[in-house]
Amino acid sequence: MSKLSKFLSLIFFAFLSTKSFAIHELVVWEDEKKAKGIEQAVADFEREFHCKVTVKEIPFVSQIDKLRLDGPSGSGPDVFMIPSDRIGSAVVQGLVAPIKFMDEDQDKYIASSVSAFTHNGEIYAVPKVVETLILIYNKSILRNPFDTLDEYFDYSKKRVNQGNNEYGLLVKWDLLYYVFSLMQPYGGYVFGLDKDGNLDADDVGLANDGAIEGVEIAKQFYDNSCFPDSILGEDGTYEQDNIFSSGKAAAVITGPWALDYYKSANIDYGVTPLPVLQNGKPMSSFLGVKGYAISTWANDYDLAEDFLKFINQPKYVKQRYLATNEIPPVKAVMIDPIITNNDVANAIAVQASRAIPTPSIPEMAEVWTPMNVSLRSIFEKKMSVRDALNTAVEQVHYQIDAFKSGL
Repeated sequence: MSKLSKFLSLIFFAFLSTKSFAIHELVVWEDEKKAKGIEQAVADFEREFHCKVTVKEIPFVSQIDKLRLDGPSGSGPDVFMIPSDRIGSAVVQGLVAPIKFMDEDQDKYIASSVSAFTHNGEIYAVPKVVETLILIYNKSILRNPFDTLDEYFDYSKKRVNQGNNEYGLLVKWDLLYYVFSLMQPYGGYVFGLDKDGNLDADDVGLANDGAIEGVEIAKQFYDNSCFPDSILGEDGTYEQDNIFSSGKAAAVITGPWALDYYKSANIDYGVTPLPVLQNGKPMSSFLGVKGYAISTWANDYDLAEDFLKFINQPKYVKQRYLATNEIPPVKAVMIDPIITNNDVANAIAVQASRAIPTPSIPEMAEVWTPMNVSLRSIFEKKMSVRDALNTAVEQVHYQIDAFKSGL
């Protein structure tokens, strides 16, 4: 072999070696301060698949926006985090690839967490974390929580009638995110489904008889002065947290995000799923899901799929939960004693099984404001429930039509 041939051979094999190494690298964007949850899984995956995984911590709320810039330039991730309510727009914009193995593995996850990432029959993320509303009660006031909302209503009336500026149950029902928990069990819904089972933005069920009945239940709390005026409006969540953390309320319906604040206030709290309604059904809630998605610009799609399947084995999911305290929607882990023996985790897990995924289609962005404005008008006694909800839905339809026309 001539010197030139040997030189060209070396160049060729060096190229193959470099190419081989490149396709065995993965870049993973994990949520901020959550990489510790997958450290062992990543190390084991690297050994088994003879590859390199680079994990970068980036706040999950900003990952999809960062992907729009970094993906096309080649500096983006193979795997990244995405909230379920943004999956619809991400699919429309061509940012995420369907995850094929989830067609077979979906039964390993609670159904609502999978449907949250399903768009036009394709599953676009592996559910990692579920988050939803829970009821938190002050053990120094309520030794045991009540089972039904009617009991909380009666107790709340008694507390406020004592005239000590003390309250029973507090809830931000002037926001759709919270009052939906009453609307849905009576037949209210955000969007209906078309003949193919996809969300239909033209079918809005937030002013039907069930939705009205649910809001009428919430209105009783306001009509009987069970809630202070200070928890209405934009600053209401802050005021509600202050009242509960000062020991002036027996219970609140909020999310697990409030627990650290209550703990820092030295509140001895307990946590349960939401109570049961008069029709015998438990209160529902919106389900928020965070999941792992694969970028359409992934350097190695198959390896990215292998990675997601590997790290979501129950043994690694348990490790992730223990490191981060985030509730995984993996069935085998949700029934494990590490969850069922933990009051907070178990309450979230149970309520998650009753929750409805927050609609993921882009039109959902047009729903929140009109509904919240109308709900506040109801509880400030400016409009009837039926009139306010009908007005809100008309505005929602108007804004969705404007969105679709690109206005």
